[in-house]
Amino acid sequence: MDSTRRRRPTAEGAADEDAELFWERHYRTRRTWDARVNPLLAETAAPLRPGAALDLGCGAGGDAIWLAQRGWHVTAVDISTTAVERVRERARDLGIADRVATEQHDLARSFPAGQFDLVSAQYFHTPFPLLRSRVLRTAARALRAGGLLLIVDHGSTAPWSWNQDPDIHYPTPTEIAAELDLDPAHWSVLRADMPRRRATGPAGETATVIDNILLVQRTAG
Repeated sequence: MDSTRRRRPTAEGAADEDAELFWERHYRTRRTWDARVNPLLAETAAPLRPGAALDLGCGAGGDAIWLAQRGWHVTAVDISTTAVERVRERARDLGIADRVATEQHDLARSFPAGQFDLVSAQYFHTPFPLLRSRVLRTAARALRAGGLLLIVDHGSTAPWSWNQDPDIHYPTPTEIAAELDLDPAHWSVLRADMPRRRATGPAGETATVIDNILLVQRTAG
């Protein structure tokens, strides 16, 4: 399947339009698209049997491409039309277009249909208002029994981060789990920790960063 489907947000204020324009401008002016897989996704997904995956906020597509190359059928979602079109083009160029479907969504307004074995939300942050916990609860409900929701958030500010607010609070995995408020009879937390790693920024600079990781499994339908 080689498809890009658009889900336009309804007109409910300028903030929604600004969010789309912001991310569209970000990806339209991006100079390089040599996207790499996020290491914590690779660590989590490598031992899994390939199935259906959903990449929330796919951006440059490193995660979606990596998964598809390993046999996953991936739905890659972003608010930026440029991002999803370029991910689709890259998948086609690599000969894996049949395993990558792209959809343009403002996740504050719409969510992709289907059930998934893996949902990945890597650094799912935005400078615009978003009921993030609602989106992630919807993602948890989109899992098949046994499926995994992997949430990897920033736990520290890197020199290249767009948000340099010294007073910013990064929710811990425990706080994120509490916000999701998932029924323990249907979902279980497999991992909740805050490891450090050496990261490389877009201009080649390096820094030690903290990742906040929450891995949830749907145990029952």
